[in-house]
Amino acid sequence: MTENAAPRSVTPVPLPPIAEPFGLPFYCGALHSLGVDYLVDKASAAKVLGRLHPRLDPAEFDGRACVSINYMTFFAQYGDGSSITEEVEISIVAYPRGQGHRIATVSYPEYVSGVDQSKLLGIGRIHVLCDNTVAIEAGTKLFAEPKRPARFTANMPSLNGSHTDPWRIRVLDADLADDGTVTPGGELLFTIYARLAGLVGAPVNNTPVTGYGTDPEGRLLSSRLSVYHPFQFYPLNPETAKLVSVHVADRGSPVGEDLAMLIDGLDPAGAWTYQSPPVLAHNRPYYLP
Repeated sequence: MTENAAPRSVTPVPLPPIAEPFGLPFYCGALHSLGVDYLVDKASAAKVLGRLHPRLDPAEFDGRACVSINYMTFFAQYGDGSSITEEVEISIVAYPRGQGHRIATVSYPEYVSGVDQSKLLGIGRIHVLCDNTVAIEAGTKLFAEPKRPARFTANMPSLNGSHTDPWRIRVLDADLADDGTVTPGGELLFTIYARLAGLVGAPVNNTPVTGYGTDPEGRLLSSRLSVYHPFQFYPLNPETAKLVSVHVADRGSPVGEDLAMLIDGLDPAGAWTYQSPPVLAHNRPYYLP
């Protein structure tokens, strides 16, 4: 700007409304999560991403795009009760179109470790599957997530079981019943499997995670999700990658079509987990003489 140039005016952008009866921020009391990342063909990722988010471009890691498949089960407490929710987010790591010059060049391990502090690299959600109608409504109305009903069966390492058990997540198709509840699970869509016991993980501080959504009017939304404890990240090589997999069972479903196109024939590049620490332990009883 020259010495006599007038400052450029900027039109303030209003915040998106918060739909009733929701409030933000939304707090969780416990979280258990498994993420699996694939480095995929960038052109294929751009095609899928552009269908839902035309104002996003896929991030590039050594010439590849990143597809992230994240299972979560979380507990939330409300003034009148509580709920447990399960969901899977399938996302492509992306940034707003035209903002690439503001992002440092980072490798995939650097990205998952939280090196990108611009937080412009975020998740462009392409499918979000969920078993809780309130969470489906909130995700759709507040964050413009492409969210739909699903059911899950989940096994994972646990202090109340075997801490060496593998993660095994089955994602089943479901719908909304007439009374607004999620119907029982139907066709198997895909499975997520990870046997991480024995692998060496590293704590990574990669939140807040930027999430992107595109509303029905085509407006791009951005929000941040903070987890107040490091994740464990497991980099995978050609040998250890065999311990982690995503298997597409129903290739004719919308989610199956996208997963098959993006990850078929590829090994995962990394896995990451989070399991909330316990806050209470009820111990073994003993006899009184």
